[in-house]
Amino acid sequence: MIFSRRKIIALGAATVAMPAFASTEPRWYDIGSGLAATGRDVVAYFSLSGGDGVMGSDAFSVMHKGTMFHFANAENLTTFSADPDKYAPHYGGYCAFAMSRGYFASGDPDAWSVHDGALYLNVSKAIRARWALRRAANIEAGDENWQGFFPGER
Repeated sequence: MIFSRRKIIALGAATVAMPAFASTEPRWYDIGSGLAATGRDVVAYFSLSGGDGVMGSDAFSVMHKGTMFHFANAENLTTFSADPDKYAPHYGGYCAFAMSRGYFASGDPDAWSVHDGALYLNVSKAIRARWALRRAANIEAGDENWQGFFPGER
């Protein structure tokens, strides 16, 4: 991968800032609600063809990586519990477009995409459309940046 001067500077600055960030912020973005994807059922995204996410219920919930996940039904809770990293949003639920550029931004659970069996959130539906124009390259860059921030995590 070719690194531009701007990308090297952004990655360097983010790397310096990350130790403080990583020690104080959850890896699974919860927008202050304490809930992953603000309570949306992350398993339901995999069967939707579009639209906004499906709200979960506290009656069907589980803690994963320090954040509570809600589900619409017991079946989705069981599915998630069998392989949580498969269904949890990539990049901790942070914006996939921002991560492809080497920084963190909140993920909107209604600006989502499922691609190659993975759930991605973006900060808005407009940014999701922009991210999708170069999806493969953006995912490759996002994966590389995420590994730089959190080695060994997906």
